[in-house]
Amino acid sequence: MDAAQGRKTTGHWEHFSHGADIGVRGYGPTLEEAFAQAAVALTAIVCDPGSVRVAQTVAIHCQAPDRELLLVDWLNAIIYEMATRRMLFAGYRVRIGGDELHGNAAGEPVDRRRHRPAVEPKGATLTELKVGPTPDGGWFAQCVIDV
Repeated sequence: MDAAQGRKTTGHWEHFSHGADIGVRGYGPTLEEAFAQAAVALTAIVCDPGSVRVAQTVAIHCQAPDRELLLVDWLNAIIYEMATRRMLFAGYRVRIGGDELHGNAAGEPVDRRRHRPAVEPKGATLTELKVGPTPDGGWFAQCVIDV
């Protein structure tokens, strides 16, 4: 909550090109929201998150010694769920404490009548991980994805 303005701040995400690869970047007022928005950006490479209904939730737990490795474990867990369960996700809730991340990914299995996957979520290589504060006091989480 932005106390001065009395309104809730929200995160956002973006893609950026990196040669032949795609970069994903999430921004948020908290580290957790930045991680959640990076996962939305990852989903958006496969399918429009707005077309996904929230039918079930998948719990994800990750543990890593630093923020960048925690980000790669988190995004790899999302990729694994998309590839093995054929899931698409509409949103994420993330809680980070120390070196642990507890997340919930909300979505539904692929429905080819409504979803038009741009790429098949079979796997990816994640590189160039960066996590840090933004000049406005928020956070960003980004990586490059070779799909």
